[in-house]
Amino acid sequence: MALASRLLSRSTRQLCAGQVVLRPEHAVPVRSFAKEAAAPTALKGDQVLKEIFYEVKNKLETAIGVLRKEKITIDPEDPAAVSEYAKVMKSVRQKANLLSESQIIKFNIEVETHEIPDARTYLLKLKEMRVKRGLVDAQGIEDMQIAALDKVEKEIKKPLMRNDKKGIALLTAEFDKINQKLGIRKEDLPKYEEQLELKIAKAQLEELKKDALEAMETQKKREEFKDEEMPSVKSLDIRNFI
Repeated sequence: MALASRLLSRSTRQLCAGQVVLRPEHAVPVRSFAKEAAAPTALKGDQVLKEIFYEVKNKLETAIGVLRKEKITIDPEDPAAVSEYAKVMKSVRQKANLLSESQIIKFNIEVETHEIPDARTYLLKLKEMRVKRGLVDAQGIEDMQIAALDKVEKEIKKPLMRNDKKGIALLTAEFDKINQKLGIRKEDLPKYEEQLELKIAKAQLEELKKDALEAMETQKKREEFKDEEMPSVKSLDIRNFI
């Protein structure tokens, strides 16, 4: 059961529970304790929480339903296994109506930056978010963007504000030059998203492998299993633990 719990935690529970609360329609209103507040108004928050609970429950059941049918090979070093795992997780997201990783990133950016007035603070916030998520800026794009911002601000002789349409147009043109230099095209965005999903899939498989090995080591310490040989992690079938 320990292994089953860990595998489910990695493959479904975090996937589902972490996303429903992102949806703006589930913002729970603060209760009013004023004497004039009517009882139905005071209970509205409870109703919203109940709806969130049932939505998470339904999404979790849908995700588990997919995982009961799909074979997952816990082998992060095998590109085919990583690709297949990514496909399974994509199927889970589609059927359970969950956000993809890139969609979550986009949502978080919108939430955490919507009140930032200037372009420089905005770019620094994006860098902070990237670092927190463990994403690597291997091409040094952020430094190039800051250099582009420096150029634009020198030209307009003031800090660039996000509501400055003319200034933002100048910065966007500089960013387009950076993308062109790096060979990044808007039409290739689906390909970049797929590459991101594969990186995430590999990282998740590595976590699954780590948890499975830890669970088996714990099991092996028990008296009744000490003489048994532990199976290879990649031979495990998660469907047997659900």
